[in-house]
Amino acid sequence: MYIKTLTLKNFRNYSEEKIEFTNGINLLLGSNAQGKTNAGEAIFYLCTGYSPRVSKESQVINYESEEAFIKGEAISNYGKVIVSIGFNRQDKKVVKVNEVQVSRIGELMGNMHSVFFNPGELKIIQESPEDRRRFLNISLSQMSKAYFYALNRYNKILAQRNNLLKEKDVFMIKDTLSVWDEQLSKEASKIIKARNDFLLKLYPIAKEVHFSLTEGKEELFISKENDYIGTEEDIKTAFYNDLKKYYERDIKLGFTTIGPHRDDIKILVNGENVKVYGSQGQQRTAALSIKLAEVELFKERFNEYPILILDDVLSELDKKRQKLLMKRITGMQTILTATHVDRTVVKDMDINKIQIEKGKIKVRKNVKDTK
Repeated sequence: MYIKTLTLKNFRNYSEEKIEFTNGINLLLGSNAQGKTNAGEAIFYLCTGYSPRVSKESQVINYESEEAFIKGEAISNYGKVIVSIGFNRQDKKVVKVNEVQVSRIGELMGNMHSVFFNPGELKIIQESPEDRRRFLNISLSQMSKAYFYALNRYNKILAQRNNLLKEKDVFMIKDTLSVWDEQLSKEASKIIKARNDFLLKLYPIAKEVHFSLTEGKEELFISKENDYIGTEEDIKTAFYNDLKKYYERDIKLGFTTIGPHRDDIKILVNGENVKVYGSQGQQRTAALSIKLAEVELFKERFNEYPILILDDVLSELDKKRQKLLMKRITGMQTILTATHVDRTVVKDMDINKIQIEKGKIKVRKNVKDTK
């Protein structure tokens, strides 16, 4: 899959612009705060329905405007797809797929696929379990609408169960919990099984990518921190039994203490917890390896690569790792942003260079660097 054109109106610092991409490496060049990252953000927005950088949609609307609009035309093995999103400061959003309005974000998922990585994605390594769950949820939701809807149902049932646990009548709680437990276990088993399968496939690929980027000096290990394995039915039964086992604890604390909403991922480099003991460089390389492995899982799932968005990644790597990365992304569409790129890093590569200045395309040229 590759995005052919991106139209932006009042999005971030873009008043109105149309960007044309090639099915290869697209290098967005410019000084800081010119709009390079904003373009990548908009592409990811079209794939998932929300921004990877902010939680409120009003924050992506140009400060001089009341509404914004983004539109992308992509080409996949299955034909052309057009996705557009219009939104305003009153949180009204209009999403269209091939010019037909869809009422649920779930219907947006799976039409365009992308993997987004910038220095902020180090949260996968450095921050809380919530950030690692977010990574799983975004990727799996793009790959499976069933996962997206199961996750939504789980969260709604979880909220109802937690509200019940806050009641003062303990006897009423115990009489009613089993109703919610049955529903929660059904959705939890779908989520847990999908995450288990995802990480089982992700780990060996990420390990190989990391081995390559570190030239064999480091070994990456990834696993999910839970005890639920087997079939979906096996997981459902075990989870349901655990919910009953922890009744007293849940009632005492007033919330559900086990489940997918508490999941975490264990990430080790050379046998050590990279979050605790890894250097900044090791953490960065581990996060990038995971994201590049994610790209390969999209390829396996859809028989084509997703749009890879690498925002300001080269500046965080030494020249040797820059070259290894560029070699790795050959053959897939990549939106690569940078303030500058060393010529030796992109030597003999076909690059679509797009110069951006204050939300405007100043120069666009397709070149092959041979110097």
